[in-house]
Amino acid sequence: MAKVTIDIQRCKGCELCMEACPQGVIVMSKSMNDKGVHFAQPARLEDCTGCALCAVMCPEVIIEVEK
Repeated sequence: MAKVTIDIQRCKGCELCMEACPQGVIVMSKSMNDKGVHFAQPARLEDCTGCALCAVMCPEVIIEVEK
């Protein structure tokens, strides 16, 4: 299982990370950050393979994946 860390305050809610995740681990939160945006968050981390496609796709470079 990998560890996924997302800086939710810098997230713009573009959903690119969610679309890039082949395991469907990244989801959009029902909560909002300080910008008033639904931010990305990891869910079901037990399904994460650590491929880091979410981090590669993030235009804000706010996602870190550790195996």
